[in-house]
Amino acid sequence: MTRAAPPDTERVAAGTVLSGRAMLWVLLGIAVLVQLVVLYSPSSPGEQPFPHSDKVVHLLVFLVPVTVALLAGAARWLVLVAFGAHAVVSEVIQALLLPTRSGNVADAVVDLVGVALGVVLWRALVRRGAVLPDA
Repeated sequence: MTRAAPPDTERVAAGTVLSGRAMLWVLLGIAVLVQLVVLYSPSSPGEQPFPHSDKVVHLLVFLVPVTVALLAGAARWLVLVAFGAHAVVSEVIQALLLPTRSGNVADAVVDLVGVALGVVLWRALVRRGAVLPDA
């Protein structure tokens, strides 16, 4: 009698595959790293591909990590406080400490909209049963 392949949980314990939750934490790390590069690297001198494309980037660099953090099971209040504060503080840092960047109130507002939309997207995914809420 042959033994069936071990379930994913046994393979995770053996270190051969990451669980869905662990993969989300890895994706969160990548999303935050991208966010930090976008917000704090020197601004590029190139033209924007379309008007206000920088606002789309600001929206996405907050929407994606907020959604992923919540899907990974991070505490909602912590995600909101951390990313909400970062939205505002990043613009202050750009204005005061980065000579090639400028702080912008509109960018901070778009960042906060990204945080809010990340929560909305997470709730929609939970309601549709696509993910487990804080499981």
